[in-house]
Amino acid sequence: MIHRHGGPGRHKARRDFWRAWREERRRRWHEHGPHGPDFPPPPPPGEVAHAWHEFFLGFMGASPEEHWFFGGRRFSPWHQGMDTFNPFVANLLSKGGGLLPLLVMQLVAQKPRYGNEIMEIIAERTGGQWVSNPGAIYPLLTQLEEQGLVEGVWEDPQKRTIRIYSLTEDGVQELARLKAIVRPKLSEAIEVLQKFERDLSGDPGETVPEDPAGE
Repeated sequence: MIHRHGGPGRHKARRDFWRAWREERRRRWHEHGPHGPDFPPPPPPGEVAHAWHEFFLGFMGASPEEHWFFGGRRFSPWHQGMDTFNPFVANLLSKGGGLLPLLVMQLVAQKPRYGNEIMEIIAERTGGQWVSNPGAIYPLLTQLEEQGLVEGVWEDPQKRTIRIYSLTEDGVQELARLKAIVRPKLSEAIEVLQKFERDLSGDPGETVPEDPAGE
């Protein structure tokens, strides 16, 4: 089950998570940007990390290190308050992208589904370029069920061959929170990959023109 801290009102999902964090930084350290008035020196990293932990805890109800989704090595820079780090850009250049739990939760949120159905949909979504397997999907569904995010029931309690999963109320709220954090970073990753694609579309040795916008 998910361990929460504070009252239920503290964890209401917001789509502007990163904007809210930037506003919190400005509130704490009166940051105006490099061209703004009275631009102060950057705060010590330890202060930023502490503030980030407080902000994350208030939003998710758990610290980054203790959260079931963000606690792994993939998000370890965020544990130190490095909110500018985009794990999806990094992971899309290596192995894994971390999006499977979100995709599975989203599919189960649409309607109750069983494991093989989820695998078939993912294969369809990716055009067969990435096909999940029972060794990935069913342990994940078990983990989500242990977290209290999905609930599984046997289609036939006697045969116990097909287990159908649906999202719990906690799962609905958690999915909203996860998307508020992940979707903006996924959009950034898509922009980066689009730039890489434009770079790679040229002939070898061709000079890539600089972006006039400085992006």
